[in-house]
Amino acid sequence: MGRQAHLKHNESLVKTRRWNDAPGQNEGFKLLITRYRPRALPKAEETWDAWWKELGPSPNLFDAVYGKGQPPISWDEYARRYREEMKESTPRQKIAWLAQSLARGEPVTLLCSKLCIDENQCHRTILRDLLLEEVAELRR
Repeated sequence: MGRQAHLKHNESLVKTRRWNDAPGQNEGFKLLITRYRPRALPKAEETWDAWWKELGPSPNLFDAVYGKGQPPISWDEYARRYREEMKESTPRQKIAWLAQSLARGEPVTLLCSKLCIDENQCHRTILRDLLLEEVAELRR
């Protein structure tokens, strides 16, 4: 399989959606990546296999993007800071584990908040890109 084919295959293995959206086909490991767990949701109604809050934005970054106590930061600044946060030890380990799963052909679905409507303005898309970059490194 050529490099472009690998890239397309890997992209199809990483899906993103909100936790409350209807599930799709072949979602594999469903991972909630919000800093905060959905409020008042009974455990029996969870739609994910695991919750890794360390892959969500830090409380400070969360506040900065929504302008809590400060002017809101730009999307580019948010993306830059989120990528920096993902270089910390615990997120790095979790990203490496997910990338190894993807490299083995195991699908992953990244789930975000029900309030996060635009996936192009969401950390789940940044994380998806980080995972694809990591898989590409593993294949070198």
